[in-house]
Amino acid sequence: MPTARSYAASSATSPLAFSPIPRREPTERDVEIEILFCGVCHSDLHQARGEWSALPTVYPCVPGHEIVGKVTRVGSAVTKHQPGDVVGVGCLVDSDHSCPICESNLEQFCPNATFTYNSPDLHGTAPVTYGGYSSSIVVDEHFTLKVPGNLELAGVAPLLCAGITTYSPIRRWGDIRGKKVGVVGLGGLGHMGVKFAHAFGAHTVVLTTSPGKAEDALRLGADEVIVTRDANAMQQAAGSFDFILDTVSADHDINAYLNLLAIDGTLTMVGAPDKPLPVSAFGLLFGRKRLAGSLIGGIAETQEMLDFCGQQGITSDVEVIAIQQINEAYERLLKSDVKYRFSIDMASLTEG
Repeated sequence: MPTARSYAASSATSPLAFSPIPRREPTERDVEIEILFCGVCHSDLHQARGEWSALPTVYPCVPGHEIVGKVTRVGSAVTKHQPGDVVGVGCLVDSDHSCPICESNLEQFCPNATFTYNSPDLHGTAPVTYGGYSSSIVVDEHFTLKVPGNLELAGVAPLLCAGITTYSPIRRWGDIRGKKVGVVGLGGLGHMGVKFAHAFGAHTVVLTTSPGKAEDALRLGADEVIVTRDANAMQQAAGSFDFILDTVSADHDINAYLNLLAIDGTLTMVGAPDKPLPVSAFGLLFGRKRLAGSLIGGIAETQEMLDFCGQQGITSDVEVIAIQQINEAYERLLKSDVKYRFSIDMASLTEG
């Protein structure tokens, strides 16, 4: 069986370290990819350290679901790609392809979806799937995406998770041109939400606890910034937002943001706080407001997002690192010490 080079966590308390892993030979529908860049998502850290009780980690764990690479081989039935193509792989690598959910292009909700890492490996290559902190990966062609040729690849990688996570709810909400849209939090997800809201023509407002982020928010495309600790500013903004995208995964007062919504306004959560957030029913009733959630996007929508990014010249703001810096990067993630996403140059992945 072929092997690939990777960085893996062998336990919840061990640092990521070099580890060879098995990769299957491509089937007739598969695409083999040499990985060029892999983004670092906060969920990689949680999964590697076994911090999600709802998603128990199987070790060794090879994280990474923001993958950009070059096609090296294709199966005999593959029609979408050919060797030499630059492609992307996001959070999904397979599904049952046939259920009503998949037929509706919502593969992320398929009950038999296979996630890029730490998901049961239906091909039997390993107990679970291994992700993009590796030299290569083999993926069903349906789950590989065309990358626009005009975009810088290190900044494309995070689009496969952070990009689609923020693009999907903004598109689903409807035409936001000229509407007032708030983005809660300016991190890996939030900075992409600002870029997309701005590109779609919304009056974009960053809602942040940190006054020091105002200058960067404006650089990214925000029209204004509200520091949420400023009670007077929050009161003046009450009832004025058409849509709010909440990207914060830490504990926070969601009722303060519901209070900002206009009648029939929507707040969509894409951050994932570990503990339930108390919600005031009256905050929803008065104003006929909606509280929703969103999870990445289907394959067709993810391709739409990449195509839009190509047209608009949108990529993630990244700090490129070598794979040997991944443990340090995890510690910096915990301190929010990155603007705004790490992207691993996988050329650095050599043995040992």
